[in-house]
Amino acid sequence: MKTKEFYNEITEIIENYEVNRKVRERQNNREELLSKWKIGKLLVEAQGGEKRAKYGNELINKWSKDFTLKYGKSYSKRNLMFYRQFYLCFPIVSTVSTQLSYSHLKEVLPIKNENERNYYINQVILNNLSVRELRKEIKNKSFDRLSYADKNNIKLIDNNNNLPISIRDMIKDPIILETNKNISNLNEKVIHKELINLLENKFLELGTGFTLAGHEYKITLDNKTYKIDLLFFNVEINAYVVVEVKNREFKPSDIGQIDFYMKLVDDKLRKNYHSKTEGILIVKEKNKYVVKYMTNDNIYITNFVLDVPKVLN
Repeated sequence: MKTKEFYNEITEIIENYEVNRKVRERQNNREELLSKWKIGKLLVEAQGGEKRAKYGNELINKWSKDFTLKYGKSYSKRNLMFYRQFYLCFPIVSTVSTQLSYSHLKEVLPIKNENERNYYINQVILNNLSVRELRKEIKNKSFDRLSYADKNNIKLIDNNNNLPISIRDMIKDPIILETNKNISNLNEKVIHKELINLLENKFLELGTGFTLAGHEYKITLDNKTYKIDLLFFNVEINAYVVVEVKNREFKPSDIGQIDFYMKLVDDKLRKNYHSKTEGILIVKEKNKYVVKYMTNDNIYITNFVLDVPKVLN
């Protein structure tokens, strides 16, 4: 047998194993979620229904000792209470996406606000967040910084991952930019470029579905070249998104600039099957009194804050 044939045979074995392993992981995850949901459901029913289950823990105290002795720490009092909470939060098991692991759910179940909890669950599904990434989003208070038009009515994504959203439903305010550099002593031009570099890979702070089309994207009109700080395409809203970054307070003239760039993109790049181009203006400080008079609904204004490690401060 030739070396290439050995290689191909090994490759086939690895690919078959990896595909089957992922299938097994999904099946195991689905089975784990369903088992713990069923345990939670039965605990609630054994305690006399949802209203009484929230307060009565005598049964859990008793059964947890027995289950722990027989089956291990997975059935401790604390975990049984978690399984009960799992069922109470999701009384219809089909609403639990199998894209979430139980480890994901352990991060979101303690969140009492249903809308906040739904938001983070949706983020896991939309952005394929790991448990570590989810934990970071919760720590950074992404929900609190959200600018949803209606933060009191956030629904869970359905089984087809359908969740109609707009730019205003995604953008954080403020946007947190993490850097390991102390850029405060640099000149304005260098700081501006550094901020753009930070934003290039900060898709999650901007929202869901962003793909970078270009950094300092060039568009020519009448022999003059204009540079857009960042140009994205967003697959969720099927539109180009112009992003301009200002390392200073917002000025009314900024609206004219970004509006001009949006019209350029509409004219030069947008296809007839694309939605109208959107704009995001990220500034060091918003002037809420000026912003109040802005009439273009396709432009969103937010501000940024730098998160610099304490050792650099």
